[in-house]
Amino acid sequence: MADPREQSVLDYFRRSRETLERAAGEPEFMAAILAIADQITRVLREGGKVMLAGNGGSAADAQHIAAELVGRFVIDRAPLAAIALTTDTSALTAIGNDYSFDQIFERQLRGLGRRGDVFVAISTSGRSRNILAALKAARELGIATIGFTGAKGAQMRPLCDLALVAPSDETALIQQIHITAAHAICGLVERDLYGAPRSI
Repeated sequence: MADPREQSVLDYFRRSRETLERAAGEPEFMAAILAIADQITRVLREGGKVMLAGNGGSAADAQHIAAELVGRFVIDRAPLAAIALTTDTSALTAIGNDYSFDQIFERQLRGLGRRGDVFVAISTSGRSRNILAALKAARELGIATIGFTGAKGAQMRPLCDLALVAPSDETALIQQIHITAAHAICGLVERDLYGAPRSI
């Protein structure tokens, strides 16, 4: 008798492939990737910085994307100004303890953000209260806003200048699409700023 776990893995891979193909086939999704890459390139070229935030797996994605920009993605080049607002445990715990968990990104954004920067907000559900609070603060400060969310993320979209919407409501698949799209965006930013020796 076949191991039922194998079928479970195959089903997951099938859903993953189908979601990736669906995203790649949506003109709006591709247009969002290009527009987001253009926005980030423009901010960096003009001396601004990229700030990113998310919760759980999306926090890891925020750190991953920041690392690709500060370090390198494909080519060896100067570091780019990017910071994940998910990494300073002293700030996160102080703000969460003294104010509320809902303000852990908003207060950092108000302290670190300036007009001419861009804030990348990552929420698979689009309902994370601390992400929504940070997006509202970014709008007040004149900071450009980019949202990464899933098919049910309608709540955060009005707060975003640009939105990348993964065509799924399954958290793990949304996260896969987000990091795949983010890699493509990092490659485009590098190419536009420095010229890439090969395709992403």
